[in-house]
Amino acid sequence: MIKRFYPKNDKTLNFKFVQNDEDFIVEEQPIKFSGAGSFLVLKIKKDNCDTWELIDRLAKFLNVFSNEIGYAGLKDKRATTTQYITIPKKYSKEIKLFKNKKIEILDTTLHNEKLNIGDLEGNRFKINLHDVEVSDINHIQKIIKLINKDGMPNYFGYQRFGKEVVDNLAKAKDVVYGEEIVKDKKLSKMLISAYQSSFFNAWLVERLKLSNDEFKLLDGDVFLDLQKDKLFTPKVITANIINDFHNFKITPTGLLPGRKVFKAVGEAALIEQKYDDVYIQEKGYRREALVFPKDVNCKYDAAKKICNLDFILPKGSYATVLVEYLANRNFS
Repeated sequence: MIKRFYPKNDKTLNFKFVQNDEDFIVEEQPIKFSGAGSFLVLKIKKDNCDTWELIDRLAKFLNVFSNEIGYAGLKDKRATTTQYITIPKKYSKEIKLFKNKKIEILDTTLHNEKLNIGDLEGNRFKINLHDVEVSDINHIQKIIKLINKDGMPNYFGYQRFGKEVVDNLAKAKDVVYGEEIVKDKKLSKMLISAYQSSFFNAWLVERLKLSNDEFKLLDGDVFLDLQKDKLFTPKVITANIINDFHNFKITPTGLLPGRKVFKAVGEAALIEQKYDDVYIQEKGYRREALVFPKDVNCKYDAAKKICNLDFILPKGSYATVLVEYLANRNFS
């Protein structure tokens, strides 16, 4: 498994970071709901319960298939998380009777569509770092300023790959090449997603090491227009492209190999081609190389040596990556 590299951080911090329901709190930032329609939106707070367990429990309680329950994003188990899901409106009365120690329904509203993966604005994180020395706080603040200015690498975090990283990626490759069949479709999809993600992370490490100053743009890069949410590929990096990049209007993207996906050309393709696998039959994607956290706040309790972080990330980005950037080390 390739080591995630964090530029411009020359110091390793040894604070303690653990995901649990007290030190890792996630609040989904929802899309705007219509307030009317045939779907009931549930705002749910849960402890030590991932999204799959939530859906399974609700499906069993309502006696429905799990695919009738919509969700916008997957949330970790080892955390306190608030997220939004949809169920058909016809179950409005039944859901009022639902009770579970781990799961609390905070609020409901109506929407005209079932929630699908990606139907969220982002996630707010509240994280506690323990055993933080006074001498480390200035460095943490320095890296936060750097992240606010230049963004942070949009790596897939360690959660994406599971505990047995090497074995999982080897098994995923066997599935892709037809040497092994995994009957559980959910597991098969997760393995292949991890395999695709490993290529992106490796590509991003190489790209970040091209320059010590800022992310180096290459002719033929595939960019995401953040205002139009559209991909485009300029053959040459112009002054206008660089200006739009500095003004956070566009961002370069990396490849998650697969079918029907934009690919880099020219100079950028020479690197990207090293991190591709044409045998992958799943759909491919582009992912932003950099993301820009919002509203990053840091508070320090010197007596307890606890640093409280509070920030918002775009959907699909990992809070653990930001914490790794601060520590300048991989957690798993």
